[in-house]
Amino acid sequence: MNNTLDKKTSSLISLCKRAGLLRAGEENCVKALQKGEAKLVIISEDASDNTKKKFVNKAFFYKVPVIVLGSKQELGRLTGSAATSSIAITDMNLSEKIKDAIGSGG
Repeated sequence: MNNTLDKKTSSLISLCKRAGLLRAGEENCVKALQKGEAKLVIISEDASDNTKKKFVNKAFFYKVPVIVLGSKQELGRLTGSAATSSIAITDMNLSEKIKDAIGSGG
């Protein structure tokens, strides 16, 4: 895939972070999925194939949509860390807005 983080999507992800509605990093994302908190999982395009497979399988099991988007550095910048390969959005409304923004191209 060749999805990039546009301004609107970046703003929505940043809003999730500020509102405490985002879990960053593999371990936190897995916990959010297992607890039923995750409404959307975003995996970086440059995550390892193993990481992508792991999250696609877990998200499928828990019936949570997955999007491959951006780079580890882009996701990390939005979450306040150096780099992260996965984030989970825990709010249904914001996850829908992010999916709409990505689907409409911004």
